[in-house]
Amino acid sequence: MSTAPQKRFTPQEYLAQERAAVFKSEYLRGELFAMAGDCREHSLISSNLIRDAAGQLRETTCEVHGSDLRVKVSATGLYTYPDVTIACGDLQFDDEVSDTLLNPRVIFEVLSSSTEAYDRGKKFDHYRQISTLSEYVLVSQSEPLVERYVRQPDGSWRFTALKGLEGVLILETVPCRLELADVYSKLSFSEEIP
Repeated sequence: MSTAPQKRFTPQEYLAQERAAVFKSEYLRGELFAMAGDCREHSLISSNLIRDAAGQLRETTCEVHGSDLRVKVSATGLYTYPDVTIACGDLQFDDEVSDTLLNPRVIFEVLSSSTEAYDRGKKFDHYRQISTLSEYVLVSQSEPLVERYVRQPDGSWRFTALKGLEGVLILETVPCRLELADVYSKLSFSEEIP
């Protein structure tokens, strides 16, 4: 029994199809990867991050975008949709349509059980290839936990974690302070008994 080979797409074919699609897909090396829908927790956390960051950055040259703005990792060819992206100054796009950002400064990914390993591993490997990316923030949806990686002058990444609703994430590369109680607003977490 043989299977028909999957059609491979050029970046231009992908963009043409994606711009007309009802559902979003990531793209890498000719292949399309359908993106799963979000749950309530994921959606609320993303919305809270966008609301709070955009409010604090409105008087700056920075813009805050949700998962509708695609990001391209030029070095690897990955096209993807981060949950929240902050870009500052002269925004650069893949083409004149201005729907594929090339120079994010901060990327947030809200972790789910189906994407956590990818977001922590291969996806971060791709993101590290973006020279303008200074901070990568992983936000748990199952507990109040935020993990942040900050690019250092030598190219390494410094890791910090905040756990609990009393924590405050102070972004180092943009003037933004995010209280975890606000990030997780309207969500409750069950207490686990040891």
